[in-house]
Amino acid sequence: MSAMILSSAILAAQILLVAAMGCAALRVLRGPRAQDRVLALDTLYVNGAMLLLVFGIRTGTTHYFEAALLISLLGFVATAALSKFLMRGEVIE
Repeated sequence: MSAMILSSAILAAQILLVAAMGCAALRVLRGPRAQDRVLALDTLYVNGAMLLLVFGIRTGTTHYFEAALLISLLGFVATAALSKFLMRGEVIE
């Protein structure tokens, strides 16, 4: 019984994360300002990392966890660079 509940909860989490990624992608495309697009991109990579973690839980392999860690690190650096570019107009001083 508990395996069936866990399986359905993981499936529901995957469906909801894909829906959240769709909403964030829509905001990236239709955002009225650049700041909105940066925040939507930030949300998109966080949701992508969470989706990879849920896939890792479902399959039981560690490759998804490593990929989620890599996406999180690169996403943080990209958000910081985009924020600095929007504040000053240049990334490298």
